Amino acid sequence: MPRTETDFDVVVAGGGAGGVGAAIGAARAGARVALVEKYGFFGGAATNAQVLAYCGFFHHGGDTAVRAVEGAGEAVLAQMRKQGVDCQAYHSPTTGNWIVLLDPERLKLALDRVLAEHGVEVLLHSRVAAASRTADAIESVTVAGMDGRFRLIAESFVDASGDANLALVAGQPMRIGDGEGRLQAFTMPIRIGGLTVEGRVDRQRLIAAVDTFNERSPYKITRSDGGIYTRVAGSTDFWWLIIDREMPDLSSKSFTAAERSGREMANLMVEVLQEKVPGFETAWLAQTGPQIGVRETRHPAARYSITHDDVLNGRLREDGVARASWPIELHSEAGKPIYEHIGGEGYYHIPLDALHAAGLSNLWYAGRVIGADPRAYGSTRVMGTAFASGEAAGVAAALTARQGKPPAPQAVRKQLVAQGALI
Repeated sequence: MPRTETDFDVVVAGGGAGGVGAAIGAARAGARVALVEKYGFFGGAATNAQVLAYCGFFHHGGDTAVRAVEGAGEAVLAQMRKQGVDCQAYHSPTTGNWIVLLDPERLKLALDRVLAEHGVEVLLHSRVAAASRTADAIESVTVAGMDGRFRLIAESFVDASGDANLALVAGQPMRIGDGEGRLQAFTMPIRIGGLTVEGRVDRQRLIAAVDTFNERSPYKITRSDGGIYTRVAGSTDFWWLIIDREMPDLSSKSFTAAERSGREMANLMVEVLQEKVPGFETAWLAQTGPQIGVRETRHPAARYSITHDDVLNGRLREDGVARASWPIELHSEAGKPIYEHIGGEGYYHIPLDALHAAGLSNLWYAGRVIGADPRAYGSTRVMGTAFASGEAAGVAAALTARQGKPPAPQAVRKQLVAQGALI
């Protein structure tokens, strides 16, 4: 397609970590980029589901934090540091993982600024509603926005929607959950204000409060360890991941039930804390959501699916274009996460074909939708890794637009290294 007929070189669907990484990666590779996001802000689960930690920027465990993600992800961290968020590695006492704690409001602003710096055309309150394709390529997408529907023509596309929305409307085959219909549990992180206690909260008292909650509520909390909690960066608020619930299917009915039951649970949980845990007497529920945290939905067909063995063996490969270092974290049974750790050097490579749509030459995947088998997916899905897979997908999309065909892995690697990414 002649360039004079295109609106953009690359269109990215979804503005979470994968989509932001893809937009930055494509822009740094010289592409004209449009980023389509259904919310009024970027950040994915970090801002739309209150998952206030970036997981996957560092290797698991150890006494010292070892970086696994730089490049586009580091550009976002640098923007947050300018706003006073230190973005230092935090060693979780619950899991032993190294994470980056987030302030969601300053993260929203940081993402706005970093995308503007890279000249990305931003389309908020908009979503990809349809795709026009030939036998082996997408030609355009129809976007539904506040001013109606309009068409974006591009040479290359990236699906970073998390739910594979672009791949779905393009007609790609899908695996739902683990392939047998089972989905990982959803979560409802809660943010609590008004604490009078300083320093550490007594975990045993939280565990006892959960027991009281379960006596009163028809919806049970199945975590028995007191959950994962910390103070919100830049505030005195208490962030708690304690509510996990089964997600039976992807129907609107099930999502509606999940949202409503999650809010009921959060409100009752705070009432119990007020009664049972010293320091919470004047606490209030500062925030749920804006939506439940969705860990898994659809998996579109890719040219390669990262395997369980790839992760366990820490497989490094010549066609690798991103590092992944988060352990396999599965939530197949609500409230009872299972961890498996990465072998080898403590990370494995995401190959280019895991980012490339099967049967479509100009569709690339980023974040939760990259190719991975049901167990490997427990490692690939986290936000730090999504920045890395997104930046690689964005570079691949930009090179596809430039040369009219998919690039070789070596060309993508070369560009990524020039952009400061770790491979």
